Formats: sequence, C-alpha cells, structure tokens
Amino acid sequence: MSLHFYNNLHRRLEAFTPADPSNITVYLCGPTVYNYVHIGNARGPVVFDVLIKLLRRHFPKVTYARNITDVDDKINAAAKALDVPISTITDKYTAIYREDMAALGIQPPDIEPHATDHIPHIIAMIERLIAAGHAYAAEGHVLFAVDSYADYGQLSRRSLDEMIAGARVEVAPYKRHPGDFVLWKPSTPDLPGWDSPWGVGRPGWHIECSAMSEAHLGETIDIHAGGVDLQFPHHENEIAQSTCAHGGKVFARFWLHNGMLNFGGSKMSKSVGNVSILHELLAKHPPEALRYALLSAHYRQPLDWSDALIEQSIRTLDRLYGTLRDLSDVQTPDTSIPESIEAALCDDLNTPQVLAEIANLAGQARRSEDAAERALLKAQLLGAASALGLLQQTPAAWFAKGADGSDDARIQGLVDERIAAKAGRDFTRADAIRKQLADEGILLEDTPQGVRWKRA
Repeated sequence: MSLHFYNNLHRRLEAFTPADPSNITVYLCGPTVYNYVHIGNARGPVVFDVLIKLLRRHFPKVTYARNITDVDDKINAAAKALDVPISTITDKYTAIYREDMAALGIQPPDIEPHATDHIPHIIAMIERLIAAGHAYAAEGHVLFAVDSYADYGQLSRRSLDEMIAGARVEVAPYKRHPGDFVLWKPSTPDLPGWDSPWGVGRPGWHIECSAMSEAHLGETIDIHAGGVDLQFPHHENEIAQSTCAHGGKVFARFWLHNGMLNFGGSKMSKSVGNVSILHELLAKHPPEALRYALLSAHYRQPLDWSDALIEQSIRTLDRLYGTLRDLSDVQTPDTSIPESIEAALCDDLNTPQVLAEIANLAGQARRSEDAAERALLKAQLLGAASALGLLQQTPAAWFAKGADGSDDARIQGLVDERIAAKAGRDFTRADAIRKQLADEGILLEDTPQGVRWKRA
C-alpha cells in the first residue's frame, strides 16, 4: 500500500518514496522551553505521532528527531525575571513538556537534540556559509545573505519583497539587505554566550534546527514537519541555510505542515493572549479526549478549539468505551489495523475518515447479535483505534476519569442497593440513592447488560 502526503514544498499530493527505504528520517520542530505550551503547540506532536506510527508499519527503520530549543531571547527574559540561570528555566519546562506529551499518548522521539548541546555544530555550519559567500560577519553578528540564494521564498511562494513586507524585520545598520537574518549574535555579560570566531555570543533560532538536523539525520532528510505558522520565516530560512551549507543539496524532500488552532475566532497565540494551556487542560480533562479532539479535523486544516469540542470528544469516547465494556466477554482473534483504516492514513493522514470508520464499527458491534461477527467487529474497532493511539485503556480506567478506584466498591454498593430497592418497590429509597450518586457526579445508565455507572 503506497503512501501519499501533501508536500507543501510543491503544493501537491505526492507519492512518498524515501531516499533510503531502510531508514526514514523525520524532523519535527519542537518547543522553546521558557513556559508552559498551549494546546495549539500539541497538535503537531499528536498528528505526527500518528505519522511516525504509520511509517514504522511500512518501513524497517524510522529515525525521528524532535528538538528542544533551550537558548532563546524569551528564555533569557524568563531567567532574568527570576534571577536564575537559563538551565533552571529550560530544565523545568522541558520536563513538563515531556510529561504533557506522554499524557497525550505521544511516543518520545528517537532523538531529542538540545540546541545548547550543538554549539560546535552551529559554529561549524556558520563558518561553511561564510566561506561559501552566503553569510557575513558584521559588528559581532553573523547574518545570512538572502540575496545569495536564488530560491529564497520557494516554500512560502512569495517574493523577497513580499516576505519582508509581511514579516517583522529587524532594521539594523550592519545588514546588507533588510531581509538578511541572524545566524549568530553577540552576548553581553548578563546573557548566556559561547566563544566563537566572532566573539562571545549565541546562535539565532533558525540555524539551531539546521545544525541539529544535520548532526543527527544527515544533509538531506525525508520529511520535515511543523506548524504552518513556521513556514515563514523559520522553515524558509532553514531551507536557505541548509541548502547553501550543503553545496546545493536538497534539505528536506517533503514538508508537512499542520494547520493552526483557532480560539474565539482567531489563531491561538500567546502574543494575543487567547490560549488554553495544555498542562491545565490535562489536569481538567481526560488526556485521551484532548488527543481525540486534536485529530478530529484533517491535520492541514484549521481546527476551532472550544470547550464544546472537548465535551463532544468525551461523549464520543464514552460511547466507544461503553461499547467495549459491553463486549468485555467477547474474545478478539486479532486486533490488526483494518485495510480501510490503513488506506485512509496512507492518503495524507485522513484522520477524520478513520474516526468516522471507528464510530461505524462501534455502531455495528452494538447492534450485532452474532457472536462471531461481534468478535470480528471488536477486533476491527480496537485495531482501527490503535492506529490513532485511541482506546488504549480499559473501559473501567476510562470511566474512572482519573479516580484511583478506592471509592468504586462503595459506589457499586449504592448501585446494588438501588437495584434491590426498585425490585422491592421502595422507589423513595431508589430515587434518593440516584440523587445522592448524581450529586457526587455519578451517572447511571440502563443497558441490556444491566445498570452501569460512570463518573461525569
């Protein structure tokens, strides 16, 4: 089964043919660790976690890198505000980021390079760019000369003048061209810095990813992924400096970009202030529901984020786990991923189609009265969900909604007492128990298998 992805470099759906089928290389731009990330920052890692799982099913080896940007002006500002070293900030928020990603069911990358561990690689790449005439030193800075690379703008499909007009370009007298971007900048004694041929300084953002990708994945990679908001200037600049540092070799053969999350009618952004912090959402809602919500729209399209979307995702998972609970006595012969599900994911990660098929399988399983058919449908349901990293816990764990289970016996005792009260026609007591449970956030459901309860 062939894979097709929408390559943003060429603006078309293309068959994925890796340079080396024995080792697929993928790079995803990771976080700048100066604070908690918002839910929009989680869409790429969730979507491309599905991608990595898909690639691993089709190829013998996938090398997946997701970086940590741990030197940046925002980090410097956060460290200054607390009067601590930058490592105090970056260590804290790197650990939180890893915990949050794990809570969403995201497998860790094979390689998690940190920018501060790659200063020698960064300096070496800058030196090659200067030697090749693509960069120049000026007043302690080193800048990439955008007019030295004829294809600058090929990813964002805009001319140099258009890109400069639409971006926040730093005006500086030492620049030869307004669009030239920083590869290295000087550090004052109160800022982190490293020795370099241009004095004590620190790297620019864009060169970090180019150097880390080169160090771990080579000069040309198969897939570079990230949010569409990074297309310009970050990814555009990565292409320019990597291509020029590698003598014209292609940097990334496929560019995959996920769409943004919208909140309250506009793009979710810390600078705007309309953000939902992922760490806080994970404390309030089942992580699997957040993962489901992030996969509910096609990855290339914008996604409207709201409390209603989260609640809808929870209700959908309630039905799916309810189906599995009702099928708890059904043995499954095999839980491999159905061919139709794999085909949908091979078609540019069509997760909405997969979710629709999951709902269809669950509906068929609920309606079926044939034992063999129920076993097959349950197996297909579990296999389909596994492709998206869903339905990975037991129904009991899901309906516990994070509770430790210490109160389950008491709740079940009340449910049993209510059933006995109804059987004895003591409806006053039965209604009182239902109200008590409802006040505690326990909902009762009448099913063909008897009365079930779950936490709201």
